[in-house]
Amino acid sequence: MAEKRIVYFISDRTGITAEALGKSLLTQFDHIEFERHTLPFIDTPKRAAATLDWINRNTQESGQRPIVFSTLMNQEVCAIVAGANALFIDFFATFITPLETEFSSKSSGVIGKAHGMGNDYLGRMNAVNFTLSHDDGLGSHLDQADIILIGVSRCGKTPTCLYLALQYGLHAANYPLTPDDFEHARLPEPIRPFKAKLFGLSISPERLAQIRHERKPDSDYARLSTCRSEIRQAEALFKSQNIPFIDSSAMSIEEIASNILHQTGLSKS
Repeated sequence: MAEKRIVYFISDRTGITAEALGKSLLTQFDHIEFERHTLPFIDTPKRAAATLDWINRNTQESGQRPIVFSTLMNQEVCAIVAGANALFIDFFATFITPLETEFSSKSSGVIGKAHGMGNDYLGRMNAVNFTLSHDDGLGSHLDQADIILIGVSRCGKTPTCLYLALQYGLHAANYPLTPDDFEHARLPEPIRPFKAKLFGLSISPERLAQIRHERKPDSDYARLSTCRSEIRQAEALFKSQNIPFIDSSAMSIEEIASNILHQTGLSKS
């Protein structure tokens, strides 16, 4: 039976940073089952005290020492929560203190800068709007795209494009390859002028059949033989046209995006 531990992600804002960093660390302990709780907007001593009491009560009831990942900036609030009967990991203290020493300068201590409404945020929102309007072959401004993902239906183009837009501010479009496109063994006309921006996504036929079956059960579209044929022809097209591509079968969206950035050299926002 797997060991179980309670984990808290605590922040004076949304908790997104605490979650991302904490979960990344926890993936290294796959023999442990984690019960996760995110506690955002703990931004006053009163809320901090209530959080402290809640954690301590849960600790007493469970009989296990929990883990607390914190991105609390206010020192008074942080000190209160740090008094919990738990392993308290303060991300900002861990990383900000050595940076202050290196820069010989104090950090601003401003809450919420990681997810504020700055130019980067607005740029990412514009990228998302572009991606949504250029999904699945839609849109007429492919010349403005930073990258155009191509591949057969349900191979992961749309979620990858949205991740590239939201996370990196890239204008990512996608275009589906259909059986009609394979008959001519050449790129579809709408994307032919933008060959330099194309990147292919492939996937194992078995995984593709599974995904398609969830969408259209027992259809020719989801049949394994259909998936094998489409993948084979898509990869042949990628190779004949010298279009870089990756097999996304065993990759998360984050891993797919990282591979694309590495292979294309596209810069992040």
